[in-house]
Amino acid sequence: MIPVRGFEGAKVAVLGLGRSGLSAARALRAGGAHVLAWDDNPAAQEVANEEGFEVKNLSRENAFDDVASLIVSPGIPHLYPAPNKVVGAALRAGVPVDNDIGLFFRSLSGGEWANFEQPPKVIAVTGSNGKSTTSALIHHVLEDVGRDVQLAGNIGRGVLDIDPPNDGGVVVLELSSYQTELARALTPDIAVFTNLTPDHLDRHAGLGGYFAAKRRLFAEGGPDRAVVGVDENEGLFLAGQLAEGRSDDRVIRVSAKGKLSGPGWSVFARKGFLSEYRKGKQAGSIDLREIKGLPGTHNHQNACAAYAACRTLGLAPKVIERAFHSFAGLPHRSQRIAEVGGVAYVNDSKATNVDSALKALLAFDKIRWICGGLEKDGGLAGLAPGLAHVVKAYVIGREAAQFSLELEGVEAEVCTTMEVAVARAVREAEPGDTVLLAPAAASFDQYDSFEKRGEDFIAQVKRHLSK
Repeated sequence: MIPVRGFEGAKVAVLGLGRSGLSAARALRAGGAHVLAWDDNPAAQEVANEEGFEVKNLSRENAFDDVASLIVSPGIPHLYPAPNKVVGAALRAGVPVDNDIGLFFRSLSGGEWANFEQPPKVIAVTGSNGKSTTSALIHHVLEDVGRDVQLAGNIGRGVLDIDPPNDGGVVVLELSSYQTELARALTPDIAVFTNLTPDHLDRHAGLGGYFAAKRRLFAEGGPDRAVVGVDENEGLFLAGQLAEGRSDDRVIRVSAKGKLSGPGWSVFARKGFLSEYRKGKQAGSIDLREIKGLPGTHNHQNACAAYAACRTLGLAPKVIERAFHSFAGLPHRSQRIAEVGGVAYVNDSKATNVDSALKALLAFDKIRWICGGLEKDGGLAGLAPGLAHVVKAYVIGREAAQFSLELEGVEAEVCTTMEVAVARAVREAEPGDTVLLAPAAASFDQYDSFEKRGEDFIAQVKRHLSK
């Protein structure tokens, strides 16, 4: 645990008692704060009460008298589309609002660091797509070379649940826009921006607000090194803002769309090959085509970002390449779960929006595509470049019939349930096909989470293949 510093003897309110909220409450208490815990869910209140926290209704009048700070869980809105009523009350009372990420950065370093030969470093990864894989890949490479490394944030453990890092230790954080937009302290040593595509637009009042939330990690965090994906205008703009000139190697530009030129530091993937250039000369390369845990252009972009971050820590290209080959991938993200009779079965349940599903479609040929669910705003037109790879679509979800009508030019069967979709796909698949779950939609019409949806896919595949 990282005890939270700066609130000894003070009252600190915690709103939202899920994983991050309870973690923050425990870390605040460990640092000497008196925690006032609140959640609208009675079951969450009971858990906090059983752990010895004072449960206090923060929506009542004068609830913030003598409160030093309010700590908010990521899912609770503080500005758009409208502030939560408790957050609004805290702001009107002049109480600072923060989250567990802000507490982490203000509390990470300790007096013992003065005796370390190598102060610990924090690598923070954000972006719309690929941040989980990029974070996990960095963590995997560092573990492979024997570094003391921990993975936390949106993946792995809660940021305040990790152990205080040791001499030369590294903490890899995956951070969402919900976390970066509110944290009052953001001081990573290395910050990574993968890409930007429309998502969470209601929470951020549009694409500009969404980008601004991501940008805070760099503009206010002031990292020593910034790894920036430049395949979208926002990333290109961010890299330009951070660099002092063309040869400023504090900024490493990353691309999966083609060669990057210039005297600076860049890492790009082209035709399945990763290349690193520095000061106009090639400094490293990796053939990504045979790395099974990183299929497709989108994963090549993740590989470039992870490679760049590891290079800033002094790792050699060959060392990174060796670790890439043993990376198995993440559950529900281009996860190869079986290959039987020349047919591959891939679980990409995390492809909950059109952009991520398109990237999955472009990663494979001859796809038996299981898709559908709770469709997001904007429709499915963005999938068009990948539909030529689809042999047939098997549509699930409560609105499967309407979803299938939007897949123009693709043979689509309304299956509604995962069980039916997998049974049809397994029966009809031929050698060379890939049965791919990449829903292009949220899971909440049928499942509690994309993880549950992916687990159902895996279970159905195993059941039907065993017949």
